[in-house]
Amino acid sequence: MIGFLAALSGALAVAAGAFGAHGASSPQAADWLRTGGLYQLIHAVAAIAIMGVARGPAMLLLAGGAIFGLTLYAMALGGPRWLGAVTPIGGSLLIVGWLWAGWIYWRS
Repeated sequence: MIGFLAALSGALAVAAGAFGAHGASSPQAADWLRTGGLYQLIHAVAAIAIMGVARGPAMLLLAGGAIFGLTLYAMALGGPRWLGAVTPIGGSLLIVGWLWAGWIYWRS
């Protein structure tokens, strides 16, 4: 399941980045799409890389990447600006996921 979700996350990230490069309504929207896509794609790949050893951290990376990216995508597509206050929740999950993965690898 993690592999499937990571692949889906990666596909969404590429689509968001492409839309940001070619169809965004403003430079700010393009930047949000680019940033969200970059973070989501990096963490989809990281989740695939560690899913066999660190399933919990892999899920945090996927959840964090999704929350981070999707809130930025929503704002880029005209969603309310208060979603920007939710974006750091995704970033916090990413940080915790990386620290947890590091702890697992340190212990092994």
